[in-house]
Amino acid sequence: MEEKAIILSPSLLSCDFARAGEQLMTLENAGLRYLHLDVMDGVFVPNISFGVPVIKSIRKSTRLIFDTHLMIESPERYIDDFIAAGSDFVTVHAEATKKPAAVLKAIRAKGAKAGISLKPGTGAAEIFDLLPLCDIVLVMTVEPGFGGQSFMEAMLPKIKAIRNELDRIGSGAFLSADGGIDVKTAPLAAGAGVDMLVAGSAVFGKPDMARAAADILQAAVI
Repeated sequence: MEEKAIILSPSLLSCDFARAGEQLMTLENAGLRYLHLDVMDGVFVPNISFGVPVIKSIRKSTRLIFDTHLMIESPERYIDDFIAAGSDFVTVHAEATKKPAAVLKAIRAKGAKAGISLKPGTGAAEIFDLLPLCDIVLVMTVEPGFGGQSFMEAMLPKIKAIRNELDRIGSGAFLSADGGIDVKTAPLAAGAGVDMLVAGSAVFGKPDMARAAADILQAAVI
């Protein structure tokens, strides 16, 4: 059976911002290509992280593909700004906007890749009609808002259901899992059908980030 290559998208939220440039260079040198950017507004989720100025600043110092995850209310207000700042992918929450299809179309119209994300309480079938508009589908495997939470195995059937639907419609969208990803949970998510893993403290929180990333990717080989 052919092994499935998994993409790792480390979450900037867990980096040491005083050493961000150095740490991003470490990831690049380790062969990683993606960087997950968690943008939180303190309204949609109970935490505040960073926004456009930080993304615009780090865009100058790295060639990593920016996988920007907007955990903000009414994300349509800021799509243009995040794309202009250097976001390659822009993912919005199905629960954060009344017109998700229009938002996904607007992201694509601006030349970026569009994504939809689901909180743990949102069922897979609730976003099936949006899948043809998506380049990435992000399943939250923790309650969004804070890093360091435990992976919710109850989300595995949701991942499988979305995987099956993406395959059924012939979509090439990435299926990603975000929350509690480490060497123990990576194979669970990979086995359920994800293409991409988002890991924060399991990469940035380790003394040897390159080794930590390699260990997660190796664990995810199915």
